[in-house]
Amino acid sequence: MQIILLERIAKLGQMGDVVNVKDGFARNFLLPQGKALRANEENKARFESQRVDLEARNLERKGGAEEINKKLDGTSYVVIRSAGETGQLYGSVTTRDIAAALDGEGFKVARSQIILLAPIKTIGLHKVEVVLHPEVSANIVINVARSEDEAVRQTAGEDMSSRDAFDADSQADIDLAEVFDNPDDIVEELDADGEDSAAEETAEEEKEEK
Repeated sequence: MQIILLERIAKLGQMGDVVNVKDGFARNFLLPQGKALRANEENKARFESQRVDLEARNLERKGGAEEINKKLDGTSYVVIRSAGETGQLYGSVTTRDIAAALDGEGFKVARSQIILLAPIKTIGLHKVEVVLHPEVSANIVINVARSEDEAVRQTAGEDMSSRDAFDADSQADIDLAEVFDNPDDIVEELDADGEDSAAEETAEEEKEEK
């Protein structure tokens, strides 16, 4: 189908360009979203009569997007998920999750504005593009981790996807004071057990010699 673009579309053209696209793409996306018109004589004349208004509206929208981009570009967002020792998520992080993370920080972004070729399925730092306007895009980082502490360590440069990192993170040092009411008694008891065992071994050896 031949259409007239009403705004810049990546990989298609600029506002006012007449291009050929697949019928389904035009009917299901471009035409209902108001991004294009069918390229017939009537619509060509209609576009020319509205060009000035369309260009002015586009510049206004672009300016707004650039203001948002100043605040959004380069920012990072933590998403906590359960994952195995190799860093493989038990679920995935989708555009819905990313939009929710952005919304929590005051950025209203539609899922369709988030460029994610496939759901995120591993922990780590993932770069994601957010299209704020056909001519303005922001790049953000989605920090997927098993805990807030792990997210901080990933930000610092640690690779938490290895088995060694997982084992180190999941093994905490045990403080006897947190487990027993009187840890000194436990240590003394262990020492006493050791002395008793040594005495028993000596007695056994003497008995065998006789």
